[in-house]
Amino acid sequence: MRRAGLLCEAWTAELSNGVRSRSERLRDVEGSSGQTSAERTALQSCFVFRRTMHPMNALPQTASPDIPDPLVIAGRAYRSRLLTGTGKYKDLDETRRATEAAGSEIITFAVRRMNLGQNPGEPNLLDALPPDRYTLLPNTAGCHTADECLRTCRLARELLDGHALVKLETIGDQKTLFPDIIETLAAAEVLVKDGFDVMVYTTDDPLIARRFEEMGCAAVMPLAAPIGSGLGIQNRYTIMEIVENAKIPVIVDAGVGTASDAALAMELGCDGVLMNTAIAHAKDPVLMAHAMKCAIEAGRAAFRAGRIPRKRYASASSPVDGMIA
Repeated sequence: MRRAGLLCEAWTAELSNGVRSRSERLRDVEGSSGQTSAERTALQSCFVFRRTMHPMNALPQTASPDIPDPLVIAGRAYRSRLLTGTGKYKDLDETRRATEAAGSEIITFAVRRMNLGQNPGEPNLLDALPPDRYTLLPNTAGCHTADECLRTCRLARELLDGHALVKLETIGDQKTLFPDIIETLAAAEVLVKDGFDVMVYTTDDPLIARRFEEMGCAAVMPLAAPIGSGLGIQNRYTIMEIVENAKIPVIVDAGVGTASDAALAMELGCDGVLMNTAIAHAKDPVLMAHAMKCAIEAGRAAFRAGRIPRKRYASASSPVDGMIA
């Protein structure tokens, strides 16, 4: 069965690269004598799944005047500026409840780890978070080279019936999980040319962020701190520099620990925040998801309202002119 799964993934990669058609591969499966009966059944299920996948991403395709202050990514308008992950929860029911409490419309998942129906006997993410309610954001978590990212994104596009929106991340160091920028740049260039809408996880380097924007990425996602660290934004000035110069959405990704971290990101002018661990590993994930939703909304409102300047000395709240002696 493991060999069947590996063959299914390899053949899907061939489909994505245009090497052989789906019907040719299915004929190979049905007519092959090299596999056991169980393996042939698993492979047939793999291809039937790809033909009967749910219709994807039924949220608005273009910016809508009905949404005040929308977050617009790749031409789609969203009310929520909180993007959430699907890993680290105790089960898919908790994932669903936390996602609903967060009010998220964009949810990300690791293509190489999450079951979308290709394993019929296992819990299916699409049952908990149906794609007619959410925009799915497949990501390349676990990839360490540009080639691995390309294969994973093409597999996601095949699994999700032509889905183009992806989150690109290429891990360069296992201790810090910092991105490998050289490999990420190489992968982003190919994916953009291949028609993907790329939301890219990167460091908080303003020059690198500009390179990704010039390359045609749909959004840049600088880290606040190492993934899962909960340290919050460690360098607000580089984040502000990215925000002030970017013409595409800036989504803080990684390192958020609590609601005040999310609020700060929004007060700095970021367009949104993506988080997973801060919610999933909280003592009460559903309540923390609600807290993050409130923080995102409060931080965005504060940014739009405009904070008062910081001053070294006090300024009386009541006017001194005309005061009774």
